[in-house]
Amino acid sequence: MSLADLMQVTLRLPTRTLFAGEARRLFAVAENGAFGMLPNHTDFVTALVPSVLILTTRDGVEQFFGIDEGLLVKKGHQVDIAIRRGVQGEDLDSLNETVQASFVEMDEEERTARTALSRLEGGIVRRFGDLRKPRS
Repeated sequence: MSLADLMQVTLRLPTRTLFAGEARRLFAVAENGAFGMLPNHTDFVTALVPSVLILTTRDGVEQFFGIDEGLLVKKGHQVDIAIRRGVQGEDLDSLNETVQASFVEMDEEERTARTALSRLEGGIVRRFGDLRKPRS
């Protein structure tokens, strides 16, 4: 593997790509603690925890992402990050507000979907129960 000044980073959500581009540095938090990564870092895989992920782009600008749990895979100069939920913020203060608003809204939508699914499951169980009853 050759030495490089940049690594190609892709940050993916289940439905879209949140970031794709070159970065000089990456800072993230795994289950066993926080870590920084440079382009020539050794290859590895780690599970990420809900935290702030910071990327320093080619031109030295820091980009902040509020992320939920996910997986980071580094191979060569390519870093792929798959996360369940995530948002981008301009700075840490605005990121906090964005995370609060977005994640609370997503949690509410998930709660509504789970409630609807529970009702459907209950209806199916009742109908199967009715099928087993003898007809008079």
